[in-house]
Amino acid sequence: MVSEAPPFWWTKPDWRAWLLSPVSFIYGRIAGYRMAHAKRAPIPIPVICVGNFTVGGAGKTPTALTLARAAKAKGLKPGFLSRGYSGTLDVTMVVDPAHHLAGAVGDEPLLLAQEALTVISRRRVEGAERLAKEGVDLIIMDDGFQSARLVIDYALVVIDTVRGVGNGHIVPGGPVRAPIRRQLRHASALLKVGNGDAADTIVRMAARAGKPFFQASLAVSGHHEDLAGKRVLAFAGIADPNKFYRTVESLGAIIAASRAFGDHQHLSDDEVDEILDVATAEGLEIVTTSKDFVRLVGGHGRAEELSRRCRVIEVNMAFADPQAPHLIIERAIAACRERRLKSNSGA
Repeated sequence: MVSEAPPFWWTKPDWRAWLLSPVSFIYGRIAGYRMAHAKRAPIPIPVICVGNFTVGGAGKTPTALTLARAAKAKGLKPGFLSRGYSGTLDVTMVVDPAHHLAGAVGDEPLLLAQEALTVISRRRVEGAERLAKEGVDLIIMDDGFQSARLVIDYALVVIDTVRGVGNGHIVPGGPVRAPIRRQLRHASALLKVGNGDAADTIVRMAARAGKPFFQASLAVSGHHEDLAGKRVLAFAGIADPNKFYRTVESLGAIIAASRAFGDHQHLSDDEVDEILDVATAEGLEIVTTSKDFVRLVGGHGRAEELSRRCRVIEVNMAFADPQAPHLIIERAIAACRERRLKSNSGA
């Protein structure tokens, strides 16, 4: 999957999107067909999928973490299933945040593993089976909405209300992974993140299809009052760096310098040097995301220095209705129970 989305994906459709539209049409037909005709293996425990309509982040990982915390509050043992990024992706393995580095298992799995048991696997069915053997009683998939080959009991599709679905075109002419209407058929509910209006059209489509939606926002975790009025260098290698910059500015910090990198990108030595040199020369505090920070952990030399100097701005997904995560979990459990009863009665 594309890690750095072209900027034109997130603006009004231009000649590039239209020029690529024949390829997008073919890609969309194939992706939609695969979603409709995928053979999905049943797992004996509930599966919640946290996905999105587009390439790039919309807040899936903070959402998955919030659901895991809600599950633990209910006395459940949740486990995360992730495909991971780069590294040893040809095996199914449990992520150990005390020993694994982001280069081997991916940045998001490391963050997830700090909250609950996490397994990475290209073959999600095998990953789910491994989680079941580990004693997990609820699986939370981080992504995989369009491509999973296991039965999903509840599919929560996250959509950012500032970026929406970008120019609305399908890959490679835009960020959409498959035709929206086709994706909506497989969604259980939508999660609107933020207070923008870019998702309104999709929400209306979902409402007409009888799909409920929840509202949430990203809330800063921890105390950062001392950043008010401070000049900072903000860097981020996430799908939407501007979202991070807005978060930093909401704390009252003054972004005197910023550096944006590709999603999941590991910094080169030159990039690390440049960040440190600029921050030192201009007397700036360095701020970054939790995803960027875990990619620095285990580094040496100036990478280790950068990790020590970073102020990490962590965010949580705050549902407008605090009971919404519990409701999602309960519906997933009920759906799993129903499909198992049907399977047993038909056996």
